[in-house]
Amino acid sequence: MPVTPRRGVTLASDHPQRGQAIMTALSSVQVAPPMAASHASAGALLRQLVIALTAFLTVVDLFATQAILPSLTRAYGVTPAAMGTAVNASTIGMAAAGLLVALFSRRIDRRRGILLSLALLAIPTALLAVAPGLGTFTALRIVQGLFMSAAFTLTLAYLGERCSAKDAAGAFAAYITGNVASNLFGRLMAAAVVDHLGLAANFYLFALLNLCGAVLVYGTIKHTPPMTASTPADRSPLAIWAEHLRNDLLRTSFGIGFLILFAFIGIFTYVNFVLVREPLGLGMMQLGFVYLVFLPSIVTTPLAGRAVQRLGTRLTFWAALAIAGAGLPLLVLPSLAAVMAGLVLVGVGTFFAQATATGFVSQAATTDRAAASGIYLACYFLGGLVGSAVLGQLFDRLGWTACVTSVGVALAMAALLAVRLRMPTPAPVA
Repeated sequence: MPVTPRRGVTLASDHPQRGQAIMTALSSVQVAPPMAASHASAGALLRQLVIALTAFLTVVDLFATQAILPSLTRAYGVTPAAMGTAVNASTIGMAAAGLLVALFSRRIDRRRGILLSLALLAIPTALLAVAPGLGTFTALRIVQGLFMSAAFTLTLAYLGERCSAKDAAGAFAAYITGNVASNLFGRLMAAAVVDHLGLAANFYLFALLNLCGAVLVYGTIKHTPPMTASTPADRSPLAIWAEHLRNDLLRTSFGIGFLILFAFIGIFTYVNFVLVREPLGLGMMQLGFVYLVFLPSIVTTPLAGRAVQRLGTRLTFWAALAIAGAGLPLLVLPSLAAVMAGLVLVGVGTFFAQATATGFVSQAATTDRAAASGIYLACYFLGGLVGSAVLGQLFDRLGWTACVTSVGVALAMAALLAVRLRMPTPAPVA
């Protein structure tokens, strides 16, 4: 019986030999001679680099703005909680876009949708430079979230549809690694630009990076055939949603996604105000360098796919949460070294958990992975919005220790939900 090749992520290349290497790595999983194997290895590395860079340019301005929260608070003359909620209002748009993509996923061409989302994202990003008040700033952040989430969701769906089951975990880990890198380098760039050139220049720079993301997508997947979800045309989107919500594995994943970003937003939004206050008293450039704490996460997050293959989803997720939880007590100590160590552990743990959960959703979905990814990301970003609002009030009223304690409760709840995680039984392969 003939074996049907598995599909891989297809990238364009103008160099015939390099293009052949890429196609070899991203197409069928077959036994190859040594020379072809070396081409496949190089192509796989290039594929993961492109996936990570696409993620970086998609969400680079999502969390970078958190690094300049003290400057924005002074510029708009508001409280930390009010500015934190405005900055994280992008999660409203991200949750809404996730649901819209889930609803209309069968009608959206993956390549075109990603390209347009990144190109249009540059518009609200640039307009933030001239936002006259907090209301306008908040509205533009919501619009940013709409375009970021559309690109993010469609890319995850694209990877789920183009990667074989064996390659999916590595592809998703590469995408989350790009997300991690955006947290590090985006914050460093934002802090440096604001310190030397001001707030307006910061937003113009990130608008340019959004356009670079659109150019990258155009150059790497322009020759890929349009994708359509493998769902019978006679099924309505609501019927597909209902099937996803009846799936116990997916429901658990949605709750876990909510709690992951709830915890991450709570720590990395309001720790900025702790760092600039006494006894730490950091300046803007020093605050930017603190975010080198994300550097270890860039190294560890790509290992999530390998960890899942060895330990299983549940144990991998528990280990990630344990690492994040171990960093929480360090965050309340009056020592910069202790706080930075705590941030390293929280970053490593939450990004590892995110990579694990994101890959699991793609495998647990029984139909229309784009819809499943959209619902997951809607829950994920909704968790960020709720975390920003709730933990901001706790920070203003009860202080940093109460905020960190609440994050610990959220991580414990995610660990309890993870008891129900198990990799679905794969369908027989012909």
